[in-house]
Amino acid sequence: MRNTYPPSIIDVEASGFGAKSYPIEIGVVRHDGAKWCKLIRPFDHWVHWDEEAEALHGISREMLNNHGLSPIRVCHELNHFLSNTQVYSDGWVVDNPWLIKLYAASGVEMSFTCRALDYVLNETQMEYWHQVKSDIEDHTKDSRHRASTDALIIQKTFVKTKQIA
Repeated sequence: MRNTYPPSIIDVEASGFGAKSYPIEIGVVRHDGAKWCKLIRPFDHWVHWDEEAEALHGISREMLNNHGLSPIRVCHELNHFLSNTQVYSDGWVVDNPWLIKLYAASGVEMSFTCRALDYVLNETQMEYWHQVKSDIEDHTKDSRHRASTDALIIQKTFVKTKQIA
């Protein structure tokens, strides 16, 4: 796996918050600034839906059915986009299981590794993280809570807190 700066960031939106939930959108901002984001049309057996989650991310079942890609295609595209790199998540505890669920259900092997962002943050970055992230969110034109927007905000927060440290 290649180490890169700034780190590539991934964010996953899901159908809900519990064990029955599944990924519905993945957004990535790679170390070189390239962005990738896709809605995922759920498998027929993925039926759990949480209205509170929908209220948070604004993605409806209708949007997924009309604009989502097949999970298998999403896996292949994401593998191609990230090929043999390491990507980081600030919500690894939920994002990584959702990625595993997506790839396992699709029968596709993940070609990248997802790690917790905490692995690459130093103490000073952690100390200023929430303050800096809030400032960046306040100045971001796209205020949607969506995977690609969140990934970009997280990467910008990493860079800004690294400059402070």
